[in-house]
Amino acid sequence: MPNMKFGPRRARETSKPKPICGDPQFFLCESCGSVFQMIGAADVQASCCSAPMKKLQPVLWEPGCGLQIEYQIVGGFNENAVRVVWSADTEDFEPEWIYLRTFTGGQLKYVMSNQKSIVFALAGTDAYCYCNEDPCLECTFRCKREFAIYVWNKTLGLLQIPMDKMRAPAPQSSRKMPENCNKQA
Repeated sequence: MPNMKFGPRRARETSKPKPICGDPQFFLCESCGSVFQMIGAADVQASCCSAPMKKLQPVLWEPGCGLQIEYQIVGGFNENAVRVVWSADTEDFEPEWIYLRTFTGGQLKYVMSNQKSIVFALAGTDAYCYCNEDPCLECTFRCKREFAIYVWNKTLGLLQIPMDKMRAPAPQSSRKMPENCNKQA
């Protein structure tokens, strides 16, 4: 890669990092609706409004639940990010916040009204990627396979979306020949 300038957020790792961050834990106060988030393996009991909070158990998201969610890895080497896009059947299914668990921690972003996407910028170890494709080709390397997206909605609860998509490359025989390619016998 001649003359390629390394960005300040670019991962310098030479192999896929091992996750050091466990699954986040989320707790809901059934009195006031507050949600408390904790990272770590310790099993704790959070309290709010002078009462124990309910520990939320994430449910794997499935299409057709009233909230369609899609993610894409964008930016290549220097501007590595995860874009989450959604559409809801009704306002009742709109996400309130979205959390991205990464190799080294996580990020939480609140959803504003009329917002339909969120971008999580990555840096350092979390920005590791195998190639410079933008958007990601979702190849067999699955650079973000240990990442997970958590979406909170009062109606649907806590949804979890593992970032493990992989697309199989098109077979050589089914690839379309460019129109300007002249076949000569």
